Amino acid sequence: MMNSDSVAEFLQSRPMWKLDRQREAITREYVFTDFMQSFSFMTHIALLAEKKDHHPEWFNVYNKVVMTLTTHDADGITEKDIELALYADRIFSTLDFLAK
Repeated sequence: MMNSDSVAEFLQSRPMWKLDRQREAITREYVFTDFMQSFSFMTHIALLAEKKDHHPEWFNVYNKVVMTLTTHDADGITEKDIELALYADRIFSTLDFLAK
């Protein structure tokens, strides 16, 4: 599990991500122009998540995806979560989605 200073540093550098203290997780909402973009984004994340055997909790309705990351067997946030969060942000920006 990461120490609270490292998690705080990540959150300061990525203000769209929020700390969920109750669940010891980080969470972010992504907004896309339509369902196809949100589903494409989720597909990209799913491919890496399966390869790394580290899967996000997420919720999707039409053009929104809410992603929550925590490492259940560590009971908190680990480097795996930060790595997946950074990858998700990279995919979001490199695919040139139009955020609302």
